[in-house]
Amino acid sequence: MKLKGAIFDFDGTLLDSMKIWLTLGEKYIISKGLTPISGLYEELKPLSLVEAAQYFQKEYGIQSNEETIISEINTLIENEYRNTLLLKQSAEAFLEKLKRAKVKMCIATAMERPLVEAALSRLKIADYFCGIITCGETGLGKDSPEIFRQALDLLHTSKDDTVVFEDALHAIETAKSAGFLVAAVYDESAKRDQAKIKAAADWHLNSFDEWEMKES
Repeated sequence: MKLKGAIFDFDGTLLDSMKIWLTLGEKYIISKGLTPISGLYEELKPLSLVEAAQYFQKEYGIQSNEETIISEINTLIENEYRNTLLLKQSAEAFLEKLKRAKVKMCIATAMERPLVEAALSRLKIADYFCGIITCGETGLGKDSPEIFRQALDLLHTSKDDTVVFEDALHAIETAKSAGFLVAAVYDESAKRDQAKIKAAADWHLNSFDEWEMKES
């Protein structure tokens, strides 16, 4: 297969961002002048933002209302995207390799557009992509293939010569069920799912260095 199109997930695939969720709760508690308990991440992992806000109110005595707590957490997240987060190992070199091979590229992400655009601009990689599609804009998550279909329309390529690059099991399975070729990109956040990911994906990459370009 000669690769003509590439659809990239953003968080955990191109951007080394999943680790922020491991420490986000701790950072929030510390920002309040409090000491986080050991294992806070495991406590917060199954909770929605609203539930996390309620947890902070109950367990740490934070007096702010839920809306304010959520806003403060989102500010911490926004700061990471605008100022701190970096690309995953060899990601930029891989994008340059695809650009030289005239592969069309776009981003299909669950993250909000302004934060993706801010990170792309800061990291100086926005020009590699012909566009961004977000789950928020499609109205559907990655348990639906709609975002991948819209990305394909954006690229004007076919499924036969386009690869979806993803790190999360549910997104990989969704893309595969819709007939897409999928390259799974390893991320520590999906460590427990690796057996299922390897079984579902067409390729498994520990890093982008492992991708071999083919001309035919």
